Formats: sequence, C-alpha cells, structure tokens
Amino acid sequence: MASSLFFTHSHCYSSSSTSSFVFRIHRQLGVTPTSLRFSSSYVASVAAMAMDSSAKVIDGKAVAKQIRDEITAEVSRMREATGVIPGLAVILVGDRKDSATYVRNKKKACESVGINSLEANLPEDSTEEEVLNYISGYNDDPSVHGILVQLPLPSHMNEQSILNAVRIEKDVDGFHPLNIGRLAMRGRDPLFVPCTPKGCIELLHRYNVSVKGKRAVVIGRSNIVGMPAALLLQREDATVSIVHSRTSNPEEITRQADIIISAVGKPNMVRGSWIKPGAVIIDVGINPVEDPNSSRGYKLVGDVCYEEAIKVASAVTPVPGGVGPMTIAMLLQNTLISAKRVHNFE
Repeated sequence: MASSLFFTHSHCYSSSSTSSFVFRIHRQLGVTPTSLRFSSSYVASVAAMAMDSSAKVIDGKAVAKQIRDEITAEVSRMREATGVIPGLAVILVGDRKDSATYVRNKKKACESVGINSLEANLPEDSTEEEVLNYISGYNDDPSVHGILVQLPLPSHMNEQSILNAVRIEKDVDGFHPLNIGRLAMRGRDPLFVPCTPKGCIELLHRYNVSVKGKRAVVIGRSNIVGMPAALLLQREDATVSIVHSRTSNPEEITRQADIIISAVGKPNMVRGSWIKPGAVIIDVGINPVEDPNSSRGYKLVGDVCYEEAIKVASAVTPVPGGVGPMTIAMLLQNTLISAKRVHNFE
C-alpha cells in the first residue's frame, strides 16, 4: 500500500515493495533500521511523512524578470547620464532551428531592457575566416560591448580559435580562457562569469540559500556549465565535489550534498534516492522526452526526476522555468557590466 502511495507519478518512478520503500525512506533520513519487518501503521506514518514534505519551487522566471527590470532601470540611467546605450552582437552560423530560436529570444530580451542588438547571420558553409572577420569588426566597434558566438558551430570550424578571437573585454559569455583562469584563482576576478552558472548562483542568492561551509555536488564537468559552476561554489566557500561520467559511485556522493547543481543532459537521471533530505537542487538540464499527450509529441524535463525530488529536497528549480530564463538575464547583465566598465560609469 505504501509503495502505491509514493510511486504514483509518471515514468520517473519504479515499483517497490513495502519493506524496501520504508528502508529507502529511512536511508534518506540517515537512519538504518535494524529490521525490515514493520507494522502497517508504521509503514503508513512513514509514507505520510514522505508525502507531506514538499520542496519550495525556485521560480527562475520570476527572478529573471526582477533582474531584467533592474537592468532596464540601469540602462535608462546610463543612457540619460552618458548618452551610451549598451550593445550586444550575436553571430549565428548555419540554420539550426534551436540556435535560431535562442538568438531570436536573446534579441527580444535585449529590446525589452533597452540594449542594442546586432546580429550577423552566416550560411552553414561559411569559412572560419569569414566568422573571424565579423568578430574582428565587432571587436573594433565601440558601440558593441558584448560579442556572443552562438554554439554549436558547424563541424568544419575550430570552435576554440573562434571563441579565443573575441576580445576578453567583450567576452560576455565568459568563455575566454583568461576569464576562466581568473575565475579559478583566489584573489583574481574574471571580467565576466559564464551566464548559466552565474544564473545558478544568483538563484541561490535570491532565495537566501547559504552556500558558505555547505557540501555541494556539481553533476557534469563541461567548460560551459559544470566546471565554472564548481569554481563559483568554491569561491562562495562551499566544499565541492564534481560527479561525471567516470565517477564510480555518483549516487553515494550526490546524497551527501546540501546543494546539487546538475548539468549533465540526461533526463531524470538524478532520482529521489540520490537526494539528501532538505537539499537544494538547481537543475540545468533541459531534455526532450516523448510525450504523446503533448501537441509537439515531446515535453521538456530536467536531469533531476522532479516528482521525486520535490518530496525530498527543500527547494528545487523546475524545467522549464528554472535556470533557462536566468541564462539570458545574466547575458544582459554581463553586457551592461561591460558597457559600464568601458565608460567608467558607476
């Protein structure tokens, strides 16, 4: 009976016997029962406890709107005081629909806060030299304060050499090796922090989640999210572990975390049993999974099994509506920071 109470949602759940269900709840609470023979009333009380606990939803949409409003006010103040309007240039190579959608959303976001948006659309078969020429032009243009090269690039291009061509003072994506290097060093500050991990930390701040002295686990070690997220948590005085594809005991390590940032791109990989009761979860994953009930034929889910997580964690980001809106808000913020820095505007 208890297992049917707990495992009622979608494919995230797996069936469980009553005993193993109660044993797992004990394990999540850090208690090791001496016997697996429980009375039916005890099983019911444990199940009820599991059902009653519900995590706070960390609303990335609402926080991103708040940040965009703050940026709008600052852009307006800067324009009135100096006549300068921050400018963001985006370079899109090829006709990938997802990339085109991202660029369109970034353009709309710029317009909504008063930032100038420039766009270079190059065909898929463009040469690397053509892309580098656009970057060079934007590097030299004083009205452009941020340059973003939309990834991924076509396979015939060297992504590293193209990203390295962006002047560090305009690297609002925060991917330049010097920015990452400064992020990794104590006592040094990068000119820009990568947008998605910056958004993750901003969500923790805005929800008053204390990071100092906490155990944090980052799942995934990409240059874009996982690695800089771990560096940012370390800067906030967390004790950080990184779980990746070669980690032999990911569940055990993750279960020790007070804060989990997952950026691995595997739908529903992090289960309720991976989560320490009361942990805070920032789910960066955005994965399409088949859904016959959706008009699109799919729905978006995170790396974390949301229906299980909300019963164990104290706070969790939804997918969509969590980290996604924060990434664009941080891009706008980085562009504003760049313009302020160039013009010595406080």
